[in-house]
Amino acid sequence: MATDYDEPRSDVKESQNNSLEALQSASAPDARSVVRDLDEADGLDGLDVPGGEFVAEELTVQVIPQKHDEFTCYSCFLVRHRSQLAREKNGHAYCNECER
Repeated sequence: MATDYDEPRSDVKESQNNSLEALQSASAPDARSVVRDLDEADGLDGLDVPGGEFVAEELTVQVIPQKHDEFTCYSCFLVRHRSQLAREKNGHAYCNECER
């Protein structure tokens, strides 16, 4: 007698039926309780999170203006020296790295 190995075994069929019955009998939360839970979670946004860290330190960065012998690549947006200029097209400059 030939055996069909693709057919689920009887013990697997029973466990699938049991799990389906368990899912169907499980009580799903109603929409109002879900909305209420989400609203409560939104109210916690302003509170400190345990273990979280808040640093009230201001960072100071010195901005150096672009020099006359530099350009900003239109593709990678990096400031490059004029020696790395590959081409200019429609007023946009492209570096050697982006032209490879």
